[in-house]
Amino acid sequence: MFINNDVTKAAEMEERHVIKMTDPKHPVILSTEDLHVFYGKKEALFEGDLEFASNQITALIGPSGSGKSTFLRSLNRMNDRIATVTGRIMYRGVDINQPAVDVYEMRRRVGMVFQRPNPFAKSIYDNIAFALQLRGVTNKQQLDEIVETSLKQAALWEQVKDDLNKSALALSGGQAQRLCIARAIAVKPDILLLDEPASALDPVSTSQLEDTLLELKQHYTIIIVTHNMQQAGRISEYTAFFNQGRVLEYDTTSHIFTNPSVQVTSDYVSGNFG
Repeated sequence: MFINNDVTKAAEMEERHVIKMTDPKHPVILSTEDLHVFYGKKEALFEGDLEFASNQITALIGPSGSGKSTFLRSLNRMNDRIATVTGRIMYRGVDINQPAVDVYEMRRRVGMVFQRPNPFAKSIYDNIAFALQLRGVTNKQQLDEIVETSLKQAALWEQVKDDLNKSALALSGGQAQRLCIARAIAVKPDILLLDEPASALDPVSTSQLEDTLLELKQHYTIIIVTHNMQQAGRISEYTAFFNQGRVLEYDTTSHIFTNPSVQVTSDYVSGNFG
């Protein structure tokens, strides 16, 4: 009797597989519980229960329209005016999906970098100093130190240190994206959310951005949406696979790409759809 091992393995695979974080060196800093997102009457996200380990990079992957960006934007309430978000989003023991939460203060702690670089029409220096000044930081020496530190952490300082008063709009795409990262980390967040930050960049700029993120995880927890599975494999410790509005699998990145527990995940990472 001949047995088709591929068929047997597929039959044994789970329908959904989501791990819990157990590493004491990287405790959970953010988690979602029973998260659902509705655009009008249409439910765009189901079963969004995930835990994120501190000072690690988590990649969110899946086909277009799978819910990964909707999920990401919910984590710092960017969906508030366009969608209804139910469930709990726990940040350091506080449910930040409650009306009483100061959204602007929460976004200082959970920062966002968008798909396309969006520097302000200001100088490089003022792009970073602007938010600090709004928060009452007026000491020039303190501002100078934060601007320099932020640009160094974003691996941009050496390229722009002599041009801080020049318009940020003159930067290349890769430089502009790293400036946006510097701007986000200047206010000292705990968590950095990135929505396909390399999608508009060339390969060299993408590589530089990835190197920057690997350095930044020493100081920040990073959650990144990416369509580039090679990128997810290069930089993340954990990966969540989204499909049709559901998180179908969440595990270490090595497990997701070499031995997934869900057949649909296997099909996606193998390139059979998406």
